[in-house]
Amino acid sequence: MTDTSADCRRERLQKILAGAGLGSRRAVEEWIRAGRITINDVVARLGDRVAPGDQLKLDGQPVTTVAPVAAAPARAVLLYHKPVGEVTTRSDPQGRPTVFERLPPPPAGRWIVVGRLDVNTSGLLLFTNDGELAHRLMHPSSEVPREYLVRVREQPTPATLARLGAGVMLEDGWARFDRIVREIGSGGHGWFRVTLHEGRNREVRRIWSAVGHEVSRLMRIRYGNLVLPRELRPGQARLAAAAEITALAVAAGVA
Repeated sequence: MTDTSADCRRERLQKILAGAGLGSRRAVEEWIRAGRITINDVVARLGDRVAPGDQLKLDGQPVTTVAPVAAAPARAVLLYHKPVGEVTTRSDPQGRPTVFERLPPPPAGRWIVVGRLDVNTSGLLLFTNDGELAHRLMHPSSEVPREYLVRVREQPTPATLARLGAGVMLEDGWARFDRIVREIGSGGHGWFRVTLHEGRNREVRRIWSAVGHEVSRLMRIRYGNLVLPRELRPGQARLAAAAEITALAVAAGVA
């Protein structure tokens, strides 16, 4: 009689490495094709599965984030209220505080930041320990909406708002807001909620600049189905509930 217990515990190689945050499944597949990954010192092939105790190496270096391999880590998503002044990197050569300094430890694997917010932008920043989910959430083809609360200098005219909805040409291509809602303004400032479905570098600021308006305050308040909780103060974080994670994964096209 064949013992299938080991087979039941095997997971696809690209799923394990992507789930550990080493890269997207597509990237891992390219590494496999290039012969960069070995399993027990044997060059891996597409379709290979990994069992507990197997030794994985990438470019000859042990993959220490997967030890032992039993299954991909339980998917977790963290909502973080990023304050102005923090950078979205693990370390900063200028010594500025980073978003990773205040995060609680993940239940498994490591935290991967989903997109970026520049140092002067606050609001909702997502982290996950699932590399494939992070990749799909950030990929333009997924079209996961992001909503921002923005304050601009001077009140834009109706014609300007129409241009924002129709689209403007930036240095890296055409860009537009999917939705623009005017909030109550004060003095020489205009407040708006804007939604778009991609996350190019400083895109919201650059779109407004293209029509002659400087952004004086910017806060992300929603990413997909996840909304920045009112009770979450700057610098605080909370784990997403299972139902929230499921809805987010479905929106990103991840099983």
